[in-house]
Amino acid sequence: MNFADLGLSEQTVRAIDEFGIKEPTTVQSDVIPSILEGKDVFTIAPAGCGKTMSYVFPLVDIIATKGAQNILIITPNSEQSVVTSDRLAIFNKYHDINEATIKDKEEDVDNEANVIIGSPDLLVDIVENNKIDLSKTNILVVDDINLIKKNKQLDNLDKILAMLPSEKQNIVYTNRRSKETQEVLEKILKAPQEIKVDKTKEQEAELTAQGIKPAEKPVKKSSRGTTAKISCVLDPEAVELSKKCNSFNGRTPEFILVKGIIVEGEEK
Repeated sequence: MNFADLGLSEQTVRAIDEFGIKEPTTVQSDVIPSILEGKDVFTIAPAGCGKTMSYVFPLVDIIATKGAQNILIITPNSEQSVVTSDRLAIFNKYHDINEATIKDKEEDVDNEANVIIGSPDLLVDIVENNKIDLSKTNILVVDDINLIKKNKQLDNLDKILAMLPSEKQNIVYTNRRSKETQEVLEKILKAPQEIKVDKTKEQEAELTAQGIKPAEKPVKKSSRGTTAKISCVLDPEAVELSKKCNSFNGRTPEFILVKGIIVEGEEK
């Protein structure tokens, strides 16, 4: 499956391809069509599996095709707000989206922005200072509600939810299901499509998000009548470091990136 198969526009797919992402991760394949269809979505996914892009890609398309949208993206902290903003800027290459990221409570916010990004505490401060109006929000993204809970920001999230209209599309992510967040989730979501990325596929998801697949090398039948398949398990940290340093002009030998080896044997 490729990104065009998920319903994204030619312009967005072109920006994704030029960035170097060749195929969608599991969470992107599952989430993108649902967001484009306007459904409420609740996604449980591990860190590093491409979940930020799973909502950035379709939101870029929605704004470009449907015109004026009022999108609010709530992140656990300012650092994640900046990451999301950077992703929007990259994949907005062939569209025209006006976005405002709140990095501190003194931020001057453009009220004409299509997308507002901020953490719960900063959003509350900005609203209380009458710098933005959230009452016309028609798409809400909460990324990641469990981390918002860990940062002791559920009360501020609750305040923001009270400012939003009831009729809107809601997209919520979490890295794990939590009893403490259930009450807030019930306030946000209406009969959502629930998507879960299996934890056992976490490393696979991380590598796919970076455009890398574990190598598989078949081994000939041994004298004992067995065959084996060897999979090299790549180390995500080594892969990321090689990209940052641009080692070997982007052609880092695989053995440098290997974290371990899995051998699957089969009697013949």
